[in-house]
Amino acid sequence: MSAVMMDGKALSAKVRQRILAETEALKERGVRPGLAVIIVGEDPASQIYVRNKEKACVECGFYSEKYALPAETSQEELLGLIDELNHNPRINGILCQMPVPAHISEQAVIDVQVAKAATALKETGAPTFCLGGGVAANRALRRA
Repeated sequence: MSAVMMDGKALSAKVRQRILAETEALKERGVRPGLAVIIVGEDPASQIYVRNKEKACVECGFYSEKYALPAETSQEELLGLIDELNHNPRINGILCQMPVPAHISEQAVIDVQVAKAATALKETGAPTFCLGGGVAANRALRRA
């Protein structure tokens, strides 16, 4: 079997176009996928990753909110924000960028965002958000 050369940028653009079309169809039914991205601290690689997620949300027609928190943010403050986002009907997925500062338990962050996790760190995370448009979006679609 020979290797196949793929144009990653072209494939990504095609996938994002398809997602945008699906997002537009959802909007016609009163549903707009929403992603909250949280970054704690100033890790340069994390900053780039979060910036790319913001760009992807725009390209895909998603509603998005970014929360850039200082490195001194306490675990309780971060978990409180995630809890608020779990109850925000505009937000279908939450991405808390890892790593978080050492004084915050990554496992505690993973455990608290279970309802709307947009990562594959929990079995109920990315597959639910990506394949189903988010748990809240699925509920809204069933009501529409």
